[in-house]
Amino acid sequence: MAESFSRSCTAFDGTRLLASGPLVEVALAVKRALDGGAAGPVLAFDDTTGRVIDLDLRGSTGDVVGRLSAESGPARTGAAPAPPRGRGRPKLGVVAREVTLLPRHWEWLETQSGGASAALRRLVDGARRAGGDESRRRAARETAYHFMVAIAGDLPGFEEGTRALFAGDRARFERQTAAWPADVRTHALRLGFPDPGPAPAGGVSG
Repeated sequence: MAESFSRSCTAFDGTRLLASGPLVEVALAVKRALDGGAAGPVLAFDDTTGRVIDLDLRGSTGDVVGRLSAESGPARTGAAPAPPRGRGRPKLGVVAREVTLLPRHWEWLETQSGGASAALRRLVDGARRAGGDESRRRAARETAYHFMVAIAGDLPGFEEGTRALFAGDRARFERQTAAWPADVRTHALRLGFPDPGPAPAGGVSG
């Protein structure tokens, strides 16, 4: 799959944050570090997945930018055209379905603002939002985990920190990773706990 020219990435030189931003900027920062004799290992991570990115840094800066641009490919504009509209009023997307509920459910629904249909729509929309939030949290934990495995697998507290991560326990995660290099810890917190929360112990922000 072609890589996005501007997707958000982060690079580390060992455990020190090297660069964070669009792929092309991070790739060039990695190239400069390697050309300058960085101690390494120098790794670039996709901020969406937490996985290491394989960068082709051969040649000049122009060569690197050219390859990344070519991999991104032209902008896609090939969405299928919408079918022509027919005559008459447009459809509003309302689909009738049969719903089976107990009498007490109907009684409660009929007391809600807007009636039963409006109440049901609100309940469904609320459940969808809640499910979406949980999906985002799971994805964030997976992203942080992939990053941690690659860069922090040998650091103290890794296993307990991983358990805290997947439990969604930010406070325990902060305690278990307190001895980690600041840049690694901060980035793991940012990936794994994107929701606002209390400031990490020791003054490191997440």
